[in-house]
Amino acid sequence: KMILPVGAKPYDMGIDPIWHGRRTELSYLNSLKMKMSILMGVVHMDFGILNSLFNFVHFRDYLSLLCEFVPQIIFLNFIFGYLGLAIIIKWASGKLTDLYHVMIYMFLSPGSEVPLELFHGQGGIQAFLLLVAFFTVPWMLLPKPLILKKRHEALEKTQGQRLLSGVELSSSATGAAAHGHDDEENNRRPVAGGNGGGGGGGHGHGHGGHFDFGEIMIHQMIHAIEFILGAVSNTASYLRLWALSLAHSQLSAVFFDRILMMSVTMNNVVAMFIAFFVFACATLGVLMGMESLSAFLHALRLHWVEYMNKFYKGDGYKFTPFSFNELENENADAPNKNK
Repeated sequence: KMILPVGAKPYDMGIDPIWHGRRTELSYLNSLKMKMSILMGVVHMDFGILNSLFNFVHFRDYLSLLCEFVPQIIFLNFIFGYLGLAIIIKWASGKLTDLYHVMIYMFLSPGSEVPLELFHGQGGIQAFLLLVAFFTVPWMLLPKPLILKKRHEALEKTQGQRLLSGVELSSSATGAAAHGHDDEENNRRPVAGGNGGGGGGGHGHGHGGHFDFGEIMIHQMIHAIEFILGAVSNTASYLRLWALSLAHSQLSAVFFDRILMMSVTMNNVVAMFIAFFVFACATLGVLMGMESLSAFLHALRLHWVEYMNKFYKGDGYKFTPFSFNELENENADAPNKNK
């Protein structure tokens, strides 16, 4: 059991240096960094889904807003957002609740009593959150393709009615213009006009717009499954932040304790200078060079995969890279256009 100095109190923010060198230091820091990685991941993915909301509003795609954004934000936060809230409550309350046990039995035994529960009625609330999260799965899958199918059928019906109205108007006009001709011609023209209009109407109906319900349904199914499975794998992927922090802290401890401080205990000035040179090179080359590059690559990967797949579709305008040559050509052509 750790005993604090007289008059001292635990840190409200940050890590108390009293943990340094303790036998429980590694397990404590691992638990802390793992939970912080989960919190950062959930917030990051929530922001990615929020960006999809901005896209839907900008393009006025309110069907996707209701059938994709709303169920996605509910699914992610009713499961992993709840995990983040449980982490914060555990930190604030100081309870010894096992969050591994909580999340596992939230799925295996919904509604069961939680040992050392974080708040009253935790088991029932978990069952409710899980039920709503499962309800969002068909919500993401079915309504949008069915509504698009109904819209397409209504559009085809409207176009068919307009074509029929056009045929009737053209037939009436033709009959009025042909008034005074013989009866044979008067009988032929309405029939010819009707057949021609009917043929035109059939042709327009068959090729008015391509709509494949099966293709849309499969696309929506892939999108829903990708998001559901990705919510689990993407959250776990943010644990790489914990792994990077663990590797960085252990390398720092090795360089500091085994090189610099060891030379101090030798009471040898030459050894101290050599150890400081080695320590400085290791710090600059490994910690500030290789570790910074590694952290950058992992952060770039989290932005590209876990963050951007929540809103980026890749079906908009073709990307045009910035080019000084094009700017020079535009500036050169500007005087000619003015003339």
